Amino acid sequence: MEHQAKRAKLVDDDEDAVLKDIEVKVEAKIEDIEEEFVKKDEEMDEDNDNENEDESEAEKAEEDDVDKFKTVYEFQGEKYMYKERAGAVEEREGRIEFRVVHNNGSRESFLILSGLKSIFQKQLPKMPREYISRLVYDRNHASIAVVRKPMTVVGGIAYRPFESHRFAEIVFCAISSSEQVRGYGAHLMNHLKDYVRNTSKIEHFLTYADNYAVGYFKKQGFTKSITLPKSLWKGYIKDYEGGTLMQCTMVPRIRYLDVPKILLLQRTAINHRIKQRQEQFAIEKQVRRKGLEVFKNQKFEPLDPLDIPGVKETGWTAELDSLARKPRKKGEHGIMQVILSEMKNNAAAWPFMTPVSKEDVPDYYDLIAEPMDLSTMEQKLEKDQYDNMESFIYDARLVFNNCRKYNNEATTYYKNATRLEKFFNSKLKEYPEYQHLVS
Repeated sequence: MEHQAKRAKLVDDDEDAVLKDIEVKVEAKIEDIEEEFVKKDEEMDEDNDNENEDESEAEKAEEDDVDKFKTVYEFQGEKYMYKERAGAVEEREGRIEFRVVHNNGSRESFLILSGLKSIFQKQLPKMPREYISRLVYDRNHASIAVVRKPMTVVGGIAYRPFESHRFAEIVFCAISSSEQVRGYGAHLMNHLKDYVRNTSKIEHFLTYADNYAVGYFKKQGFTKSITLPKSLWKGYIKDYEGGTLMQCTMVPRIRYLDVPKILLLQRTAINHRIKQRQEQFAIEKQVRRKGLEVFKNQKFEPLDPLDIPGVKETGWTAELDSLARKPRKKGEHGIMQVILSEMKNNAAAWPFMTPVSKEDVPDYYDLIAEPMDLSTMEQKLEKDQYDNMESFIYDARLVFNNCRKYNNEATTYYKNATRLEKFFNSKLKEYPEYQHLVS
């Protein structure tokens, strides 16, 4: 055994040495290529005829640049204006471009992939540098990069297509920290969706998102609800500890680069229709009551709100009124969300993510009277079914106790239940008002 361990260590050391050697050669090659592009860049600068503009002309150019972000369109005879993302405007003007890159051996592709690798390594510090390099240069993977002309990579997405299974895995996604306010991320994802759908049979994306990326992916149409059959992706995509698996299913017949304008046109159409209805049922044309004179003698019967001129036309209903009067969620609701999210991201949580399958464990529900799991807790939390922290903690305890009741102490499930319970108690202790509830 000792001999095998030493041998395995030697193999690992050899692999590390090879990777470091490749890294050194790659960096050297990048420097050579960058020098070549720097020379070209300098030649372009020499041909620039606008270097001698005076200050007033510069200010005017700046004002014109701001106006470029505003797009005017006409609907039903009226003009509307909306502000485009900087990324879309810069692409239209030719200042940036979105390029799909494969490791095909060309110098230009190599330079772009090297730029992407550097950004991924900087923006994803928890990922091993050698691991990022290996996947970016891997020929089974492809990338789409945001390139500022002439040849500066400012961000991109690396993905691996599984066309026979109709999905692609997004491996890395990052934008340079200095460029993240320009809307490149959303525009980049829209480019990826349009390209992949138009050039392949892929219909879905899967990705593991860390806590910082979940919000971004939600905005891009990703969800934690995985509808793709597990048999299609299990064992094919890389499983990251602490990451949240998310899925995006592309909508047919939609060009994602046009989505912002489509949504704005739909909103405009709805507002236009509302305006027409308001004009049609103008309150001024209704018969008015005499106001306070009705209540002067205090002899009156309760009035149906829908009898008041104009109320019915606004769309008011008793149901909507009761919803509006419903008390807002308490502050502890947010605390429950934080604790549950951190529990799901814990390494010991994997056995408790979904309900126990009756097919896999037929006798489980004969022994366990109150089954509970983290996904059920999340659904109850979203539906505001936890009146207080005590009821939330009760369900969490069910998860741990049910597991220990059904499984033997020597099993991984039993040990993970104890680990997750310890983590859960540590999170409760962070809030002084709930420390007395820690068991």
